[in-house]
Amino acid sequence: MTRSFNVGDDVTWNSEAGRVSGRITRKLTSTINFKGYKHHATPDDPQYLIKSDKTDHIAIHKGPALRKTTARSKKGVTRKG
Repeated sequence: MTRSFNVGDDVTWNSEAGRVSGRITRKLTSTINFKGYKHHATPDDPQYLIKSDKTDHIAIHKGPALRKTTARSKKGVTRKG
């Protein structure tokens, strides 16, 4: 079963540079072209648009690549959720 997340969830994922954290800004349920790549998302297998905390970089990932976090730190502010 695919992990499911909601808009506003704080998550982490593995990247080439190491572990990255961010916030989900959109749940994708249909195919989308993004940065020259086609991301195949469906309602049963969604993908998530995520904004990185440190760089404000936007990424798209599938649920299995993400881990939900309970607290995050951005620009010296910690939020517990």
